[in-house]
Amino acid sequence: MTTATLSVPCCVVAATSGQRRGRLKGNPPRAALVEAKPRPVPAVTGGSGNGGGDNAALTLLRVRDSSSSSVPSFRDRADDMQAEARAMARAANASVYSPELLAAKYGSRPIKVVRRALEIFAGLGSLALSLWLDQVNGQLDQNQRQRAVHLRKTFTRLGPTFVKIGQGLSTRPDLCPPQYLEELSQLQDALPTFPDAEAFSCIERELGCPLDSIFSSLSASPIAAASLGQVYKAQLKYSGQVVAVKVQRPGIEEAIGLDFYLIRGLGFLINKYVDIVSSDVVALIDEFARRVYQELNYVQEGQNARRFKKLYADKEDVFVPDIFWDYTSGKVLTMEWVEGVKLNEQDAIERQGLKVLDLVNTGIQCSLRQLLEYGYFHADPHPGNLLATPDGKLAFLDFGMMSETPEQARSAIIGHVVHMVNRDYEAMARDYYALDFLSPDVDVSPIVPALRDFFDDALNSTVSELNFKTIVDGLSNVLYQYPFNVPAYYALILRSLTVLEGLALYADPNFKVLAASYPYFAKRLLTDSNPYLRDALIELLFKDGRFRWNRLENLLVQGKKDRDFNAKDALQPVLKLLLGPDGEDLRVLVIKEAVRTTEAIVLGSLVESYNSIPSLIRTLIFNANPTSLLVMSSAEQESMLELRAQVLRIWELLRSSDNFDPSILQPILQVRI
Repeated sequence: MTTATLSVPCCVVAATSGQRRGRLKGNPPRAALVEAKPRPVPAVTGGSGNGGGDNAALTLLRVRDSSSSSVPSFRDRADDMQAEARAMARAANASVYSPELLAAKYGSRPIKVVRRALEIFAGLGSLALSLWLDQVNGQLDQNQRQRAVHLRKTFTRLGPTFVKIGQGLSTRPDLCPPQYLEELSQLQDALPTFPDAEAFSCIERELGCPLDSIFSSLSASPIAAASLGQVYKAQLKYSGQVVAVKVQRPGIEEAIGLDFYLIRGLGFLINKYVDIVSSDVVALIDEFARRVYQELNYVQEGQNARRFKKLYADKEDVFVPDIFWDYTSGKVLTMEWVEGVKLNEQDAIERQGLKVLDLVNTGIQCSLRQLLEYGYFHADPHPGNLLATPDGKLAFLDFGMMSETPEQARSAIIGHVVHMVNRDYEAMARDYYALDFLSPDVDVSPIVPALRDFFDDALNSTVSELNFKTIVDGLSNVLYQYPFNVPAYYALILRSLTVLEGLALYADPNFKVLAASYPYFAKRLLTDSNPYLRDALIELLFKDGRFRWNRLENLLVQGKKDRDFNAKDALQPVLKLLLGPDGEDLRVLVIKEAVRTTEAIVLGSLVESYNSIPSLIRTLIFNANPTSLLVMSSAEQESMLELRAQVLRIWELLRSSDNFDPSILQPILQVRI
């Protein structure tokens, strides 16, 4: 193979590029590329996917030249890398977020800036006025549907930035009434489209070849329209593969740039004059803007999808579509078509024989892996980006907005959740150092009472029964009172988790994300050798020189609920430290606890046997020969029996687990010897 073009479609061959450029320049309207009488293509019609709705009656247009081309079905890694390199070259001029460039651009255009500011103020102000009048007249409930429609239309009219705000609200049933949710959910994939002729011209311009050399069929109109682009369903000419083709909205960079210039200016005012907000609002805005600008580069989105698939699609119930690099550029993305139903369409999912909560739990487990294992996570998991496939898989789509969790923060988040569930407020306060919320010179001792006051007032039973929003709101109240500086990436983590909880609440209003995710945290704490988590586990299990068996039992009970839990790995971090050079203090505690446990098992068995003897016989046997057993108080006997019962329950938990190896406890025996 002398060149990579041997394995790619003819439109990529450089020798004909000059001819194609001349052809494109004088192209007739796009309708001339398709037959006057569209014919449906059975192989690629029906279903929904890639954020689309019901496409059962979807009509595809048969491209003029239907001749097939034969290419190898297998693309080796070298060819794929070359195809990706060509896609990157096509996206070389993609825009990146630069506050300095935006300031230079719009600082000299005051009329344009003022006009846009007035447009935003007029749109949102008219809605606020209507709501105020409804409240005055006692018609808030009566006019709710009307105002919900008003809000959706206002967000749509104000453009992509506000559409994204509406998308976030559409997944929060605990923030918005049902009628608002129904209207705002239309912002996921029912946005106004732009002309098909512009989309087709963009495809040809970006890929450098005519449509009839790329596709054997192409949908006559978009099957979904999102905030930044719209999607067509097509069939590749060279392979017959059914694909989704996403095309970027014209003028999107100008619209988003002006909005972020205005929003950033508002952020400066908040930083300067609103004392209650301790975080750097401008930094948060910059972080969000960078993510949005990354969404404008579809080659970057394709690379995100490839990385995401490599990290997380190893699970049989998670699906990530492939990217077709030969047909991808900065403004055009071609990816594998996915048949599926949006995760918030509960009735449609159940008609396929699937359970919504199973899919929600799959999403939770995958999201936890994203946030806390590799730290690379999908930051925009709204319902249009999560599909239930007919075979029961959860398909992730739209990889434009991704983010990363620093390694130190991943461990700190796990420790923080465990400390919160166990109400260890002192440890919770110290976690803020590792999370970079506080500088090391800040004293956290005054924060402990604030944490205790919130959780003790909010809880009737356990933290796991709280929803995520309640926890975030409560912690936010604490953060405002102290010199916290929330890192910019953390805002995207909160957004991702709150959206996930919103999706869960569609399936079950009583669903608690923390309760569903705690088995994962327990498993990680028991099995991860990360120094921060190892220390957190030791701190959790040992207090005041005593081993807290109830905490270990709770961790094992919860950890076993995680499908990836392996009893063979449980407690390995602590056991390795036990025999290590830094484990001297721990060995002293273990020896003391081993003696206490042995006594509990032996004496507890004697107490149990003693109590099982009929009282008359017990009096005859032991009256003449009292033992230390008989002089134990009832409280001591109860404590001994409880400790023995806990140890036996823990042993049973370990023994009943798959892959359990009793030899993991050998270090404890070695320490005693």
